[in-house]
Amino acid sequence: MNSLRKYIVENILPKVEMPGQYIGKECNAIVKNHSDVDVKIALAFPDTYSIGMSHAGMQILYGLLNERKDTVCERAFAPLTDMEALLRAHKKPLFSLETYTPLHAFDILGFSVQYELSYTNILNMLDISNIPVLSAARGEEDPLVIAGGAMAISPEPLAEFIDVFLVGDGEESLPQFVELFKEMKQQKLSRQEKLFLISTKMRNAYVPSQYDVFYNSDNTIKEIRPKIPGVPFSVRSAAIEDLNAAYHPTKPVIPFVKIIHDRISIEIMRGCTQGCRFCQAGMSKRPTRPRTVENILQLAEQSYANTGYNEISLMSLSVSDYPHLEQLMDKMNHVFAPRHVNIAFPSLRVNEQLALLPSMLNTVRKSGLTIALEAAEPSLRRVINKNITNEDFFRGIEEAFRQGWNAVKLYFMIGLPTETDDDIEAIAALAYDVSDVMKKVRGHYGQVNISIAPFIPKAHTPYQWQPMVSMERIKEIRERLYQRIKRKNIHIKFHKAERSILEGIFARGDRRLGKVIYAAWMKGCKFDAWEEHFQFEKWMDAFHGEGIDWNFHIHRTRETDETLPWEHINCGVVRPFLLQESERSSRKEITQDCRLDRCPECGSCTRSQHFLP
Repeated sequence: MNSLRKYIVENILPKVEMPGQYIGKECNAIVKNHSDVDVKIALAFPDTYSIGMSHAGMQILYGLLNERKDTVCERAFAPLTDMEALLRAHKKPLFSLETYTPLHAFDILGFSVQYELSYTNILNMLDISNIPVLSAARGEEDPLVIAGGAMAISPEPLAEFIDVFLVGDGEESLPQFVELFKEMKQQKLSRQEKLFLISTKMRNAYVPSQYDVFYNSDNTIKEIRPKIPGVPFSVRSAAIEDLNAAYHPTKPVIPFVKIIHDRISIEIMRGCTQGCRFCQAGMSKRPTRPRTVENILQLAEQSYANTGYNEISLMSLSVSDYPHLEQLMDKMNHVFAPRHVNIAFPSLRVNEQLALLPSMLNTVRKSGLTIALEAAEPSLRRVINKNITNEDFFRGIEEAFRQGWNAVKLYFMIGLPTETDDDIEAIAALAYDVSDVMKKVRGHYGQVNISIAPFIPKAHTPYQWQPMVSMERIKEIRERLYQRIKRKNIHIKFHKAERSILEGIFARGDRRLGKVIYAAWMKGCKFDAWEEHFQFEKWMDAFHGEGIDWNFHIHRTRETDETLPWEHINCGVVRPFLLQESERSSRKEITQDCRLDRCPECGSCTRSQHFLP
């Protein structure tokens, strides 16, 4: 036991709640001797252990990097407030779980950034680790701080804190980055030399310090330009071409404590065929890349043998669009039903296949059926390009109740473009109709759980120029629906309006917001996604103190010729396609699915790759 581990185990862990999340040594955790490797990397998740260990990407990159003999990869998570207070009081740094090595002693510290409201946690983890928060303040002995994940395609608010963003699929870019870093380390290059070489050698690596941003007099961006010749004007998102050949962990780390998603997770397809205009992942993850049924079954069998979990979650942006779903479910049920292993879908898209899914999911436990409907009125669904009919929806719901499901969870968005009060009323009406279906089938009203979130325009989507709905309108809609829905079997959960507003600001913000993030963190903001920690007033004070008008970033319509803060990040979908889709969505009279059977020519791939056969 090293001295830091011994001290923390004896003096700190006995005083914290749930010490099991800090001790490491879980089943399937990988421990290597640091003296036997060339590159030491710590993967840091800027939220708690229970959330970070539920993230499939973390498990994938952890296993992938540790397969390399020249690399050690360890894990770290944001400590809860009791643990943080004790670390600071005892003057001990944040450490990795595998060997209790201080994070500042690694060569690379890699953050997985999945949510805008985790930004202050990144700063906090750096500070607890004794690593300068600002990239410009780091010296030769500090690790390179890198970041990837969903937020890397709109990175500017974090530009002052992150040395390198790896954009796109981490399985593709991170091994390349480690290989390049090993070469640079052997050459004993300086920190600045490393950053320059990374920006010129890796087309999917964005190094903010190598770029200047110029502004117009109206505060819009005039230009984002490389500082040095050789640095590319545009950074291209990395993409795995063949998901069957991509690494997937079959010996995931099994946590000691309960986590959010404590089960086997297998990604059956990457990308999406649907082209929903609000969906950032659907736009940026093109084209679709499905695994074969045989590959999925092999991964499921191996993962079950190595973990003993009693649930397997099949993941995709649109599970019901997997081209061989019936065949897959027949074989999964044949193999795992006798073992009392449940097969779960995190969320379903509604189409003609929905009526078949309840029988496909004829497994041990009847978990709730979760459907992302997004809008209650078919006309509004057509505006956002959500290809759903009420006929398919109700036929599927009725079959689910017949097959033994007792509850349905529905996701809706409010504040969508062209939305009216009638669209809001339709949410309540549809909830009653779904509950009534259960009464028709089984003689009593069904349970309907509704989750409602404000629509947030995102970068790299057709709605990136749109304003976000006001906080006042969000609260007005919330009160209207609370008054409208009185049946005890129907439950509504609203996302907090203030939190959604803050998410919207950073979703399309520029690098000037970095000083607001820093000021808010200095005021004590952290764990902003958690209700008990969220302090909206301090965020508003930070905006005011830094002289930043947050309305500028969220409530204005952006001109289509405006240079956007993510203009230099290329996810493959071309600007003319996004403009065309934006224009088409403004017409409420759309009467049919605009995708039909043709390729939309988004520019991200060859025509034959856009849609599954």
